[in-house]
Amino acid sequence: MKDPDRFYLSLPEPQRGALLALRRILLSYDKNTSETQKYGMPCFLYKRNILCYLWTDRKTEKPYILMAEGNHLTHPALEQGSRARMKILRVDPGTDIPVDGIREVLREAIELYRKGVVKLK
Repeated sequence: MKDPDRFYLSLPEPQRGALLALRRILLSYDKNTSETQKYGMPCFLYKRNILCYLWTDRKTEKPYILMAEGNHLTHPALEQGSRARMKILRVDPGTDIPVDGIREVLREAIELYRKGVVKLK
């Protein structure tokens, strides 16, 4: 069993179900997207460059997508908080996942790499 699989299976519901659904959305968005694990959390790569992470908020226990190059992203659903570089997209596991909104954020993030705003390694 791969490390990311262990991560998901160790979670209680509804976090597990929500994060597995987010995983499917992230991996199916672009053929150049892959998954690994960094810092103990699932990490999604675009052409071997960090695109985002999946994690859960310690206080609310609700999942979120942590966008690596969030400082370049302008989608209104993203929250900067006190982070200098990254932004998060919160997901409530008790409601429908905003698939269209997630895809919009992914499109904007991947365009950063395609247009050279963020250099590919």
